[in-house]
Amino acid sequence: MANQKYVYLFSEGTEDMKDLLGGKGANLAGMTRLGVPIPQGFIVTTEACNKYYDDGKKISQEVIDQILAALADTEKLSGKTLGGSNPLLLSIRSGAKFSMPGMMDTILNLGLNDETVETMAKISNNQRFAYDSYRRFIQMYADVVMDIEKKLFEDLLEQMKEAKGYKFDTDLTGADLKDLVGQFKVLYKQEKGEDFPSDPKTQLIDSITAVFRSWDNPRANVYRRLNDIPSNIGTAVNVQIMVFGNKGETSGTGVAFSRDPATGEKKIYAEYLMNAQGEDVVAGIRTPEDISTLEQRNKAVYDEFMAIVDKLEKHYKDMQDMEFTIEDGKLYFLQTRNGKRTAQAALKIAVDLVEEGLLTKEEALLKVDPRVLDTLLHPTFDVKALKAAPILAKGLPASPGAACGKICFTAEEAKERKANKEKLVLVRVETSPEDIEGMVACEGILTVRGGMTSHAAVVARGMGTCCVAGCGDLKVNEEEKYFELNGRRFSTNDYISLDGSTGNIYDGAIKTVEPEISGYFGTFMGWADEIRKLKIRTNADSPKDAAQAVKFGAEGIGLCRTEHMFFAEGRIEPVREMIVAETEEQRRKALDKLLPMQRQDFIGLYEAMEYRPVTIRYLDPPLHEFVPTQEEDIQALAQEMGLTFDELKTKIDSLHEFNPMLGHRGCRLAVTYPEIAEMQTRAVIEAALEVAAKHPDWKIVPEIMIPLVGEVKELKFVKDIVVATAEQVMAEKGTKIDYHVGTMIEIPRAAILADMIATEAEFFSFGTNDLTQMTFGFSRDDAGSFLKDYYENKIYDQDPFAKLDQIGVGKLVKLACDLGKATRPDIKLGICGEHGGDPVSIDFCHRTGLNYVSCSPYRVPVARLAAAQAQVNNPR
Repeated sequence: MANQKYVYLFSEGTEDMKDLLGGKGANLAGMTRLGVPIPQGFIVTTEACNKYYDDGKKISQEVIDQILAALADTEKLSGKTLGGSNPLLLSIRSGAKFSMPGMMDTILNLGLNDETVETMAKISNNQRFAYDSYRRFIQMYADVVMDIEKKLFEDLLEQMKEAKGYKFDTDLTGADLKDLVGQFKVLYKQEKGEDFPSDPKTQLIDSITAVFRSWDNPRANVYRRLNDIPSNIGTAVNVQIMVFGNKGETSGTGVAFSRDPATGEKKIYAEYLMNAQGEDVVAGIRTPEDISTLEQRNKAVYDEFMAIVDKLEKHYKDMQDMEFTIEDGKLYFLQTRNGKRTAQAALKIAVDLVEEGLLTKEEALLKVDPRVLDTLLHPTFDVKALKAAPILAKGLPASPGAACGKICFTAEEAKERKANKEKLVLVRVETSPEDIEGMVACEGILTVRGGMTSHAAVVARGMGTCCVAGCGDLKVNEEEKYFELNGRRFSTNDYISLDGSTGNIYDGAIKTVEPEISGYFGTFMGWADEIRKLKIRTNADSPKDAAQAVKFGAEGIGLCRTEHMFFAEGRIEPVREMIVAETEEQRRKALDKLLPMQRQDFIGLYEAMEYRPVTIRYLDPPLHEFVPTQEEDIQALAQEMGLTFDELKTKIDSLHEFNPMLGHRGCRLAVTYPEIAEMQTRAVIEAALEVAAKHPDWKIVPEIMIPLVGEVKELKFVKDIVVATAEQVMAEKGTKIDYHVGTMIEIPRAAILADMIATEAEFFSFGTNDLTQMTFGFSRDDAGSFLKDYYENKIYDQDPFAKLDQIGVGKLVKLACDLGKATRPDIKLGICGEHGGDPVSIDFCHRTGLNYVSCSPYRVPVARLAAAQAQVNNPR
């Protein structure tokens, strides 16, 4: 394309150009149009990033020319020049379409070199400020552009402070910092074998390249996978005139939220530091002050600040997260975005904004990410146990929730120990983006440094993980894996408990209790229920799970896995008897023992669900899953069943299959052993008749689901057994009841032949776990070992077992729906795989015209909200 525009000045963009300018860039353009005081600059677009990758990771001359032209315009605007006698300094920040906190790297004070630093010192009459800015630039540039470890520079800084007997970075004088810059440059040359680049234009192009490169770093890829962000959208780069918060005591920098991000309270929540640069607040290197102290310091700036925050919130109609800098008493806003918040805050803010008349109910529903509701449903500490527990220390309540676990000190260690099913609390001096996978693996996070806006706090709130930050009393020794607190040593086998809502840290493991759901949650979810078209059912195998799901708003059971009931206490013996039986008579004897147990199970489920529909799936897994594998267990079972060890061992070996997932399971068992389907049907119908007699108003209609059907004759064979048995039971009891027989669509052949299968099936439920497994041709249990190579090589963006593959598996689902409706217009369509609780997959189910989704009890609120959002986005 000739003359494609790859670079936009802030004044040329608009706030709806997020695809091209990224979230941050579009907002900077929007703020420019609103007349908010922001340092001007330009945006290198996401298309330039994609072009960089298409061109073999090189920035083309065409893009460089456009960058330099935009630089010239920015120089005109500021009256300064990059590398000139009145030096212009720049900040470089990444900004993709979606906010990815801590994933992309920032460079400040670009344009400094040995000449311009002296000029800056003269112009500002402040040697300390100039060299402080220069040492920060060298360190950031070395880290972000050249991959030199940050810690090496930090060690030099600490050594100098120790040698001089200083406590704070701010104690260093101009001469000290000049000396430090010399040491930094020597270190840079040792590491890189070349001098630190002094040409500001080289610095600029290399820094923009580094942001593009960071789009593909492992941290960014992990974050995108966790948050459903496609890898092909690229990041934009924002180049902005520097303003300085580190010029002295009339300058400062801070972070603000237009409402409290932890509670949602309508009051501005902001922290700032005088004589500091932006990363000091976010990295939590010094502990910031509350915004209220700014009123005493400088009332005019304070009033202007409060007015702008209010204006931005009203304009974007959402809680804003803003960065600001005061330079010599003049206020600048550097960026704004919709703020990350806790689930409690999200609901309160959404309801309040509707009541304040800023949003409609539909708009408010779109403001809350369904996944954050998870955190509301998570346990809190038992009040009595909490009162009795000794408080070890207190930090900042950075992300709510209750967490207890054994201590671990690094992300690597967390991943390894989590794999061994340990519950862990991650303890770090401060977290950085490379800790993300360790943070995901832990129940809670505790940091020594950092405020409410530090990396740990923002990421933990986003993930719904409990976090306590800024606990300065902790002395962490990461090498030897212990920390000291109040003179005591804690190591990797000790338990601690964190309360993310108060910031308290407790000794030992404290009992947790289930959450209460009320207030804003009830109002908000009420709106979701009014709007959505999809029904939400749950996957439940016990009355306890079923009751929990009803509490969370489930409208039925979409999947009861009968085999889960077989593993219960006192059941496994008759199941094993049935499996090793040599004759039908022996099998029936064992099934007769199981019948009353199964009947009781179903009575419990019907009673928990009352008038709501219940879908019961017949026995699905291969029989070998129920038999013992250890020699001593086989010996015990043989004795119990009056068999020799060898007879039983031979029988067990005969059940072994090379590929059990494709073996003798599902409806194939009922074809070989019709008596299993007979027993299950008798249990379902007898239970339904018994509960219906007690509660005639519930109108119970059992839904019987035959699993793993791939051929209509196979379904008809099993359905005939079900119907014959059901009719016989009803004749014995002298009462009639309606019931439905349907099937799971989980074999690709069933989806392709769904029109034929619908002649027998009254409903379809898509078992997307098996359907995904068989469509991709890889085993769900083994795929984990090689899928990571597929993510690294950008073959797949997502785990297809967690996110429904809409173009492949989704095509089969859509085909089966259309074919099924053509045969049977009133066929009921649902989904009961893991995907039923995933918001992106639910949106697909809504668009495809399913009647319901079914998910685990704790995902029910998530699904209710996701279904409402799907209806707002695509009304049907």
